[in-house]
Amino acid sequence: MSTPTIRITGGYPLTGTITASGAKNSVLKLMAAAILAPGSSHISNVPLISDVTLMAEVLEYLGASVVFGEHEVSIDTSGVQRHDAPYELVSRMRASTAVLGPLLGRFGQARVAMPGGCQIGARKIDQHLLGLEALGVEFETEHGYIEGTAAKGLRGATVVLDIPSVGATENLIMAAATARGTTRIENAAREPEIVDLAGFLTTMGAHIAGAGSPIVEIEGTDRLYPVAGHQTIGDRIEAGTYLAAGALLAGPLTVRGVDPAHLEAALRKLEEAGVEVSTGPCEVTVSRQRPLKPLTLQTQPHPGFPTDLQAQFMVLAALGGGSSLIIENLFENRFMTAFELMRMGADIRIEGHNAFVTGVPALSGAPVQAPDLRGGAALVIAGLAADGYTEVSAIEHIQRGYEGLVEKLQAVGAHIEQA
Repeated sequence: MSTPTIRITGGYPLTGTITASGAKNSVLKLMAAAILAPGSSHISNVPLISDVTLMAEVLEYLGASVVFGEHEVSIDTSGVQRHDAPYELVSRMRASTAVLGPLLGRFGQARVAMPGGCQIGARKIDQHLLGLEALGVEFETEHGYIEGTAAKGLRGATVVLDIPSVGATENLIMAAATARGTTRIENAAREPEIVDLAGFLTTMGAHIAGAGSPIVEIEGTDRLYPVAGHQTIGDRIEAGTYLAAGALLAGPLTVRGVDPAHLEAALRKLEEAGVEVSTGPCEVTVSRQRPLKPLTLQTQPHPGFPTDLQAQFMVLAALGGGSSLIIENLFENRFMTAFELMRMGADIRIEGHNAFVTGVPALSGAPVQAPDLRGGAALVIAGLAADGYTEVSAIEHIQRGYEGLVEKLQAVGAHIEQA
C-alpha cells in the first residue's frame, strides 16, 4: 500500500484569500490546561490536525472525555484520575509533555515519559524540571519516565530561566496557577501562544500578570473553574507559510485570521526581500512587482524571527538575487530541508549554524521528502515556484500542523493534489 504524497505542478500564480486555522502551538496547551479545572471546558477555532487528535488521546488516557465539533472541542476532565502520560503517546508528540504542569497543579503528582529527541534536534526539558523543583516538586527519573511529586503541595517561588523556553514557561504558569503564594518567572518566553494560554487560565480564575513580557507573575488560587468558551488565536506560522508562498508567486495573496502583530519580524523580512506588505485587522496581504532580494536573518525567541519560518524563508532566499545568510540559533538540525532544496537546484552551503544561500534563476521540480513539519511545508511552497513537477513524500509531518493545506492552496490557484 503506497503512502500519501503531495504532487505539485509549479509556476502557477497564487491570488486570492486564505484563512489561517487556529494556532497548533496554542490549542495543544489549552487542551492540556483543561486538566486544571474539573468539569467541561470548551475551545473554539480548533485546527483539524493530527497533533490535536493525539492530544485528545493523551487526555482520554488520563480519563477525560473529549468531544469534537466543527473546529471546536469540549473537554470534560471530571473523570481524570490517572497522572501518567505513557511513552507510546509522548513519543508521537512532544507537546504531550505539556500535561506535566497541569497534573502537578491538580494532583500534586505526575509521571511522564521522557520525550527523547526529534527530527529538528534534542529539545531538552531540563528548564521545565528545574523550574518545577523551585515550586516544591521532587523528581525521580527511572526506566525512561520522569516522576514528579509535590508532597507538601506547590508553593510560589522565583524562577529564572536560563533560556526563554516556551514549554518551560507554559508548564510553570500552569503549575503555579494553583500553588500557594506568588510565582515570578524571569526570562520568560514571550510568544503570543503564551498570552493565549494566560487568557484561558485567567478565565478559569487564575491570577496572571505580565504574560507576553520577560517577567510573568502568578498568584496562586485554591480552585480553578472550567471555561465555557475560549477562541484559539490564529496560527501565525501557518499564516507566514502562505505569505511566503504568495511572495514567491508574486500575489496578491491575502491571509486572514491572524494578528499581524504576531508576525512583525517575518513581515519586516518580506519587505527587505522586496515584497509589498499591507496589513489590516486580522489580515495580511503580500504582492511583488520586482525580483526577490537577498536576505540576512537569524532565528530568535519571540519577538525575533521564528525558527518555525526559517525553512520557508530559505526558499525565498534560494530564488532571490545575490547571496543570503540564514543563521539558525535554536535547533541544531533545522537545516535538513536545505538538502532537499538542493535536489531542486538550490545553491546552499551549510556551515554549522549558518546557511549561505546563493540565489538561482529557477528551481526544478523533483521528488523530495519532508524532513519535519515546517520543512515539509517549505518543500511544498518550493514546488509551487519550481519549474515542472514536484512530489513531496512523508507528508504525515505536514499533517501534524496544517489543516487543509492542499485545499487552501488549490483555492488560490495552485496546481496541487494529494495522492
